[in-house]
Amino acid sequence: MDSKLFARIGAVAFVAVAIAATVIELTRKEERAEIMSARPAVTDTEDPLRAELFRCQSLGEAGPRDPACLRAWAESRRRFLMPRTTFPTSRPGVSRPTSETRGEVAAPNDE
Repeated sequence: MDSKLFARIGAVAFVAVAIAATVIELTRKEERAEIMSARPAVTDTEDPLRAELFRCQSLGEAGPRDPACLRAWAESRRRFLMPRTTFPTSRPGVSRPTSETRGEVAAPNDE
């Protein structure tokens, strides 16, 4: 057979596979969108900042123009970037690690 005929058959097969893959992918995205919209949003009632960030996320493009969202994002950045100066209070029965349990070597004692 002619090499041009093989090239044409290969091109047609490639296009057919590409179209089939596109159709399959498009149908999967529609199913995912239905699942995502049916799932209720989980909000944490203990942290009002978290609830505000979820609200800002639901605004979409209007979020960056909302002053409350700008304040919430600034507070979120501040919390993320601020170094912790205190350790959280330990729960009963749970002790904080000491230098020995962390693998640090104690300084030699000059006696």
